[in-house]
Amino acid sequence: MLIKKDTLKLLEKAKKIFGMKTYDEVIRLAVEKLFDVPEDMFGVDKGKISSFKEEDRLFIDEEE
Repeated sequence: MLIKKDTLKLLEKAKKIFGMKTYDEVIRLAVEKLFDVPEDMFGVDKGKISSFKEEDRLFIDEEE
């Protein structure tokens, strides 16, 4: 992935202003604001759902 130096500078500045730890957080905030994604769209379980594990899959490719 290639990011231009001036874009990186903007991301760094935004990261400091908003007190964020990662560029991913800055990008996500920007995209959510761009698409006007409401916070309540993520439901009551936001932040409570753990990551999925391999055994959580409904269809597991089995060796034949």
